[in-house]
Amino acid sequence: MLSEEKNRLLTRVGADQPMGQYLRRYWMPIAGMTEFDSRSTKPIRLMGEDLVLYKDLSGTFGLIDRRCAHRRADLSHGMVEQSGLRCNYHGWCFNEVGKCIQQPFEDTVAPQRKGRDRVAIKSYPVQTLGGLVWAYLGPQPAPLLPDWEAFSWPNGFSQIVVSEVPCNWFQCQENSIDPVHFEWMHENWGKRLRTGDMQLGPTHLRLDFKEFEHGFTYHRTKQDSDVRDDAWTIGRVCLWPNGFFLGEHFEWRVPIDDENTLSITWKYIRVPQERQPYVQAGIPTWQGPLYDAQGRWIDTHVMNQDFLAWVGQGRIADRSLEQLGASDRGVVAMRRRFFDELDAVAAGAEPKGLIRDPAGNRALRLPMMDREQVLNDFSSAQIKARPRMWLMYTTYVFQAGQPEAVRQQMAQALGLEARDYDGIIASRNANPAKA
Repeated sequence: MLSEEKNRLLTRVGADQPMGQYLRRYWMPIAGMTEFDSRSTKPIRLMGEDLVLYKDLSGTFGLIDRRCAHRRADLSHGMVEQSGLRCNYHGWCFNEVGKCIQQPFEDTVAPQRKGRDRVAIKSYPVQTLGGLVWAYLGPQPAPLLPDWEAFSWPNGFSQIVVSEVPCNWFQCQENSIDPVHFEWMHENWGKRLRTGDMQLGPTHLRLDFKEFEHGFTYHRTKQDSDVRDDAWTIGRVCLWPNGFFLGEHFEWRVPIDDENTLSITWKYIRVPQERQPYVQAGIPTWQGPLYDAQGRWIDTHVMNQDFLAWVGQGRIADRSLEQLGASDRGVVAMRRRFFDELDAVAAGAEPKGLIRDPAGNRALRLPMMDREQVLNDFSSAQIKARPRMWLMYTTYVFQAGQPEAVRQQMAQALGLEARDYDGIIASRNANPAKA
């Protein structure tokens, strides 16, 4: 367990808090680019700051203070111009670096005063990569935005899912270093909910955790696997400081504020051999719901089950009351690293895993289980012969609410008929001959 003071260190993300200052030194995904096919502005709350993300008529993205410097009107209702965002209240216009570039009335009646030159609002750098819009809120010079290898994989259909989860970011990120929960929440509990079957799946036998430049890896063997399996030799990546990499998808837990988290998932699937070459025109982005039409928690899909567990720990988990077990060694290691990092940065050191050298930021590889299965070219017939692959190719198992339009885009790209996910996911080695 942790003291209340140490728990606050891990969870408070305001600009005046050590963790808030630390996380601001990393680029954060905040939206999907294709969201701006049908809108020009989006209100964003990020680490306790109220901002507006916009795309102007020249195609430039900006992230600026949500309040106009004039009379504090809400700029998320503003009008995009060729360069910048114009307040809908009195027409003041701000560009992507927060500079006021027009004050229509003042420019008309007293142009010689050039009052706009003295007006600016808060702004933050924005970049795009992998179909995502990224923001940097920290001190300059900013590190490089990591160019993960997955963003340049060819012949793939990708999609981005955004959800707002009503709890603190850190209990979400602890999930990224917690292998045993998959056995119980996603395999045993998920199956029992759907079928009533009380038979348990293969249990964990051995765990290991290792640290590397860009985070931690966790390693496991279960009753249906051994030390030759990728799950032991390579493992899954708890991506520093707030991500999870599972090979064919990323998950990020971006702090909205102390009590809310923006969950962003980026998912890739390679199209069958006969559908290649394939070039995706744009990566669709959709909003993943937490509740069904009756207001009940959605518990069918993998990440919806995670959301339910995280929120069940409270808005901010009280770690002073917890009793950790042997499966939590990774959680403990990650917490210790954060405490060490906060001390090191306070003393002037560089945070873990920042990238400064452009030559070292090209298609960066991460440890990756099942690399051949994700990236090799399979025919539709080969995919159909592998039950787990067939499930992943014909459904979206990670979150509920995939829009019909995205579902059909996926089906058309893959050349396979989309179907409903039944909420049951077996262990990856449940059928070794075909998995």
